Amino acid sequence: QVLLVESGGGLVQAGGSLRLSCAASGSIFSINVMSWYRQAPGKQRERVAEITSGGRTNYADSVKGRFTITKDNAKDTVYLQMNSLKPEEAGVYCCHSLDDRNCNYWGQGTQVTVSS
Repeated sequence: QVLLVESGGGLVQAGGSLRLSCAASGSIFSINVMSWYRQAPGKQRERVAEITSGGRTNYADSVKGRFTITKDNAKDTVYLQMNSLKPEEAGVYCCHSLDDRNCNYWGQGTQVTVSS
């Protein structure tokens, strides 16, 4: 079992930055991949970025060069640094993990609002 708790959301002006955090606890040794997803009203949930246990990263094309996903193994925390935010990138950002048994875990989400 893995518990994920996000923080760091808030209100930012277009062009601004936010850093989201996802603290993991429980069977974290079993996690293979951790990801950030965005759920915007009326839109499909979208995977924004992911990082593997080996540190390999992948990003949605729309955020490449502006968002950075990192992890701090000592703190069992994954971060998403978001720069040059756009109004259409507002939504609930959820942390997700996939373990070595292909079990999915989700955090409760953190709201990001981007004003134009």
